Amino acid sequence: MTQPDADFEAFVRRRIDAIELRLAEAAAAQTAFTSDAAQHLLAAGGKRFRPLLVVLASQLYAGAEDSAIDRAAIVMELTHVASLYHDDVMDEAEVRRGVPSANSRWGNTVAIMVGDFLFARASSTVATLGTDYVMLQAETFARLVQGQIAETRGLTEGEDPLRHYLDVIADKTGSLIAASTVFGGMVCGAPPEVLSALAAYGEEIGLVFQLSDDLLDIASDASGKTPGTDLREGVPTLPVLLLRASATDEDARLLELTAGPLDDEAEVAEALTLLRAHRVMDEARAEVARRAEVARGYLSVLPQGHARDALSALCDQVAFRSA
Repeated sequence: MTQPDADFEAFVRRRIDAIELRLAEAAAAQTAFTSDAAQHLLAAGGKRFRPLLVVLASQLYAGAEDSAIDRAAIVMELTHVASLYHDDVMDEAEVRRGVPSANSRWGNTVAIMVGDFLFARASSTVATLGTDYVMLQAETFARLVQGQIAETRGLTEGEDPLRHYLDVIADKTGSLIAASTVFGGMVCGAPPEVLSALAAYGEEIGLVFQLSDDLLDIASDASGKTPGTDLREGVPTLPVLLLRASATDEDARLLELTAGPLDDEAEVAEALTLLRAHRVMDEARAEVARRAEVARGYLSVLPQGHARDALSALCDQVAFRSA
């Protein structure tokens, strides 16, 4: 593995900074009200994980134009943020990224239309890159919607709960992260076998990203959101699903607490305490680490260099957020 390169790191920072400015411009509308609403979540910040993946993958080969890198990253982030507006309406969320959600501030109708506006902006931007990019963005959008439908509908009769959970997050999270890595590869002219590897890597690291986020909701008080959000909403994530699959008589109270939504803060605290001390947390962490190694394995066909090393390092950074 090569050592971190100051010039490479500086380039990545410059591109992320440029993308941040262009995101706000891309979300600007003809009226001040719509601009304010569309830029609301962008201004609240975010990890910008998808733009980062675009930038890193774009450096696997020489020759990627800065403008194309930026536009590809903007498409991915606008698509992601647009989906958050819709998610918050369906989840009746009051807070997103530490600020009032758009639906709680302006109502569901405005939030839905602003999400649509951002999808439109992503579509007009991707059209400047070419039909191959348009096709991938459209296919990814379809998966996002299918994942949300599957989550909203819930389990069907005879369906394995863990398989359902993983399929949902693969569509809702993995698909867009995979598209981000592929967009970066497309921008720099990567060959088909590398694009396939980037897609597989992105899909797997997307699962790692969401699984570790779900673990943080239980394990950490410093993750940027109130711990136990999933418990309050009755959303079973990996530790709870592992618990249900292997529970003993001693787990009766924890099974009771995690059976559905919790609105009593004392019960939320009790559930968090019991889960944090339970073996399923270690089992879940081991599964996240295993998947991170699977993701890293897909990088073997990529050309060696700083971009590949950075993508490999992300495996650890994403997986061990849950430590």
